[in-house]
Amino acid sequence: MAFASLDSSDENAPLAEINMVPLIDVMLVLLIIFIVTAPLLTHAVKVELPRAASAPNETRAENVQLAIDAQGQLFWNGESVDAAAFSERLAQSAAITPAPELHIRAERSTPYEKVAQVMSEAARHGLTRIGFVTDPSDRH
Repeated sequence: MAFASLDSSDENAPLAEINMVPLIDVMLVLLIIFIVTAPLLTHAVKVELPRAASAPNETRAENVQLAIDAQGQLFWNGESVDAAAFSERLAQSAAITPAPELHIRAERSTPYEKVAQVMSEAARHGLTRIGFVTDPSDRH
């Protein structure tokens, strides 16, 4: 922007006037752009949509309760399973559509390594929806 005055007698004096012409030009150009584009934003195609009355189709995924005790023993929905049966049940559950959620309940003293192995095995079979069940008590 230019800050100049033609009737200045002292060249070293500070300029006190701002040239407003470029600012007004930019404002007018923006105003014209908004005037032209505003009708385009409100343009809509009128479509007669069909009407249907039905309940939403909600498919709730099953869940599998998997418990791990302090010794690393696995319980599938309350039934004790060994490693081979666990792997087989994971494969059967992964084949179900939609895949069930795996809810893991581990004792406080269960080694994290065992929990990580169970999660890894489940992910390898395609069960990726895994949740942890905890005790909601307020003990600190």
